Amino acid sequence: MADGSADGLADGLADGLADAEPAPDPANPESSGFLPVLSNLNFLALWSGQIFSQLADKVYLVLMIALISSRFQTPGQSISGWVSAIMIAFTIPAILFGSVAGVLVGRVAKQQVLVITNLLRGALVLALPFLLGWVGDTTALGDLPLGFYLLLLITFCVSTLTQFFAPAEQSILPLVVEDQHLLTANSLYTTTMMAATIVGFAIGDQVLEWAEVFVSGILGLSSGKALAVGVSYVVAAALLLLMRVHEPPHFQGQQGDVWQDIQEGFAYLRAKKEVRSALIELVVLFSVFAALAVLAVRIAEVIPALETDQFGGLLSSGSIGLGLGALCVGQFGRRLGRKALGITGSIGMVLSLVALSIFTEQLAWAIASLISFGFFSALLGIPAQTAIQEKTPAALRGKVFGLQNNAVNIALSLPLALAGIAEQRIGLQATLLGLALFVALGNLSTWYLGRTGPREEEAG
Repeated sequence: MADGSADGLADGLADGLADAEPAPDPANPESSGFLPVLSNLNFLALWSGQIFSQLADKVYLVLMIALISSRFQTPGQSISGWVSAIMIAFTIPAILFGSVAGVLVGRVAKQQVLVITNLLRGALVLALPFLLGWVGDTTALGDLPLGFYLLLLITFCVSTLTQFFAPAEQSILPLVVEDQHLLTANSLYTTTMMAATIVGFAIGDQVLEWAEVFVSGILGLSSGKALAVGVSYVVAAALLLLMRVHEPPHFQGQQGDVWQDIQEGFAYLRAKKEVRSALIELVVLFSVFAALAVLAVRIAEVIPALETDQFGGLLSSGSIGLGLGALCVGQFGRRLGRKALGITGSIGMVLSLVALSIFTEQLAWAIASLISFGFFSALLGIPAQTAIQEKTPAALRGKVFGLQNNAVNIALSLPLALAGIAEQRIGLQATLLGLALFVALGNLSTWYLGRTGPREEEAG
């Protein structure tokens, strides 16, 4: 570990290069890059399952909006209130159950959790059209349709199952990929997540319309939209069944107290500076992502060449940059090392946010700034996630990933409320500069924490 001397950032970058894993042998191209990961059949099954699961997650929200628009929204009424209620129902389980789900996942076979949660989510979505038909136009509390309360309940249940899926997915990746290829595997995961976000939100509505036409034409049913999402979850479960994973034995008789297990996760984070620093970096990163998702609406509003409802194009720019950065990290990341990538990423993120604050009214520069921000955020976020996976013992992964998901979900939720208020109070430019300062201070704090304090013992 690095000593406690107060070296400059340039020294930190040099340390990162010095600490990098040995460069792969250029004469053996199979030792680096994407080929070793893509030739791993277990990873391909896991990755394929992730593709269908991620697409289903994103298109699910589009499905909810479509159902609200067709069944519950009255002419001339804003859809925002309906959608906000759905988003709250989707967010609450993440905050309530994130840590507990991680602990429980740590006690069972991860592959079983992945398969069962996908099957249950698929069953809930597939049952939705029949349940909506059963309740009909009945009204309930507050004169709202009973069918809308049903949507809230289904959304809450789907999100709750997702809280178990997420730590299981993070925990199983180190079991199917060798440590030296984790960085590349995580880059593919991140690229897939961004692609699913772009595809899901950009053409999700069109995909649902195609499914509706196909199912009504072939099967004579009017539930094609829900069928498309539900079947995606089921296909994900089927693909995940193809994995052959050798998991550590689970001693189900030694369950212990859930709260005690959560405390063990906290204790490990306190003891392991590198894991704690990586978690802080991810919290900072996702906080800024959430804030930009809110501010993108205002940026689109002030850019003369855009309409306000075209803010999704700005978000897609950031996603494209993140995908490009993920590909670069996967191909070349091992040659640089995590420290160098992290420092480069944090500096690039700060400069990108400063540039965005300057060029908020110029479309080309705003898009370039967001692509740049996404690119450099990959350089920071992917190595941070990889560090948590590599440095956390298998017995503690469920607990630590549960805490991580809880922290990230809170980091995603708070800026959704605070960013808009800050923009109204101090203006768009000042808010973006504040985000740049937040990134700088957050990553400087992790850099400082990583270079001070007692040396760690290797976790066994």
